[in-house]
Amino acid sequence: MDNDQPVTVDVMQKVIAGKESQFEMLLQQIIGAASNFEGYLGASVFRPNSGSSEYRIIFKFDRLENLEIWEDSPIRQRLLKQARKLTVDSGSFSVITGLETWFTLPAQPGLPPPPRYKMVAVTAIAIFVLSQLISLLPLAWMNFLPVLWRSLILTFAMTTVMTYIVMPRLTKVLAWWLYPNLR
Repeated sequence: MDNDQPVTVDVMQKVIAGKESQFEMLLQQIIGAASNFEGYLGASVFRPNSGSSEYRIIFKFDRLENLEIWEDSPIRQRLLKQARKLTVDSGSFSVITGLETWFTLPAQPGLPPPPRYKMVAVTAIAIFVLSQLISLLPLAWMNFLPVLWRSLILTFAMTTVMTYIVMPRLTKVLAWWLYPNLR
């Protein structure tokens, strides 16, 4: 795995009934401790739906090397030891990099990413359609900028739209093809 690319850690953890408030407090300590480490980009917590005790916790780091420093740290080890007293088992976790982060279904936490050829096909189609739509926009207001700056602005705009709008929706729409075993 390339150490220079951003990484996402997807943790699934079942909490012992009646220990939820203690787990929530410990979870805040874990996130607070992680935030003090170099390369920490944030964390998201998806709390259990009714009838479930499973938490999904997502940590993001700027590179694998920084994630490994956090994972090997004494404070994390101490906090995980406390967490084991509040959870059903050791849980599961996966490290996700690159395109795989675009292909996650919130309703199916911990699901392995689809095959790379499917991710490439969906991403290429999405980028093609989005670039064609952007070419239809009246962009004359950007003519005063050098070509490099215009390209940079459009690249950031397209990446943002892909990450937050297009790919989450496209992944849901094409879940039947991306994840055929879910049926």
